[in-house]
Amino acid sequence: MMTAFEPIDPISLLKPRRKITGISAILLPLLADDSVDWKGFDAHVARTFDAGLSPAINMDTGYGNLIDDQTRLTALQRTQSIADGRDYVAGSFVGDGPGAAFNDTAYCKAIDQIQSHAGTPIFFQSYGLAHGSDDQIVANYQTLANHCDSFYAFELGTVFAPFGNIYSLSVYEQLMGIPKCRGAKHSSLSRELEWQRLILRDRVRPDFKVFTGNDLAIDMVMYGSDYLLGLSTFAPDAFALRDAYWEQGSSAFYELNDLLQYLGAFAFRAPVPAYKHNAAMFLKLLGQIETDRTFPGSPIRADSDRDVLAKIAADLQACMRTSPSAASIA
Repeated sequence: MMTAFEPIDPISLLKPRRKITGISAILLPLLADDSVDWKGFDAHVARTFDAGLSPAINMDTGYGNLIDDQTRLTALQRTQSIADGRDYVAGSFVGDGPGAAFNDTAYCKAIDQIQSHAGTPIFFQSYGLAHGSDDQIVANYQTLANHCDSFYAFELGTVFAPFGNIYSLSVYEQLMGIPKCRGAKHSSLSRELEWQRLILRDRVRPDFKVFTGNDLAIDMVMYGSDYLLGLSTFAPDAFALRDAYWEQGSSAFYELNDLLQYLGAFAFRAPVPAYKHNAAMFLKLLGQIETDRTFPGSPIRADSDRDVLAKIAADLQACMRTSPSAASIA
């Protein structure tokens, strides 16, 4: 069992020409009256599938902590229809408060709902699930594993949500020991902590997916991370092309990654949750959704952000036009 970690040499972790698994969180767009823009949602899910990424719905990017049960259910129904048998992920969110007991009943209800629509659940942390002793946290996940076919875990730093918790390496190793746990999203914004998990994964369970949630370091894919990002909702086609460049060993990876990281640094500045407003602005500028409104209760950005996002969008589109196609360098 892992309890400590030796110094890390990041260069030794580089994994060139690796096929990257990308999961992209789906923005829930709104109309002028703040009702859901289901047409825009459907098109966004379809574009993500068509790019070769797996959509993740009802995540933070989809206001998973703010939407009601009917909206959550409708998103599942529509995604299942668009998926047509392809894999997708859906967030399982259970709201509680500090000191709350583990609400396995609510999580199991969400599991049933997601699996009945052919999705794979990813468990958002809650105070009851993610806090307590290491043994209790692992036991909580084992309880959920007994109720589902497969799942993804999720570590979340408190910069994103007050109920978040970054687990000890001992807990992480025990999660890898649960066969039904296919991987875990890591959102600490720390390269060091993510590198530790990658080394541990390579030693203990190579098929386990470490999904970076670090929108400020999307090049973690170079070291063996896969990704489940909110940033990729801005441009799933650009992320898919970047991933193809890495697999094929093309130098075009770096310029495209730099532009996407510039977008991430801008959109995920404090307050971080306002990135969803930037995502709506960006997709509206591209003509892919009708408005750039955000869900009531979600923080907003200044109007001046649109000018910066328009320049980034133009630079990104120019880069994709002039870079070699994935097919041409295969």
